[in-house]
Amino acid sequence: QVQLKESGGGLVQPGGSLRLSCAASGSIFSLYGMGWYRQAPGKQRELVAIISSSSTTTYVDSVKGRFTISRDNAKNTVYLQMNSLRPEDTAVYYCCARRVIGSTILNYWGQGTQVTVSS
Repeated sequence: QVQLKESGGGLVQPGGSLRLSCAASGSIFSLYGMGWYRQAPGKQRELVAIISSSSTTTYVDSVKGRFTISRDNAKNTVYLQMNSLRPEDTAVYYCCARRVIGSTILNYWGQGTQVTVSS
């Protein structure tokens, strides 16, 4: 079992920055791929960025060049640095931990943190 707790959301003006954090506990953090997803009102949850256990990163096109995902295995924490924020980035942001063991896929989710980009 992995417990995830997001923090760092809030209200920011367009063009501003926020850094989200996701603290993990309960298992060996370094073995998990970590991801940030978001869900805007009336829309499906979408992938924002992922970082593998070996720190390979992938981003959705809409955030490339603006967002950076990173991890600190010593602190069991994954971060999402968000710069040049736009109103369309407004959503609840969720942290996800994923590990594949043979044919078993383990997925754990945090409860989310609200990000609102508005003037």
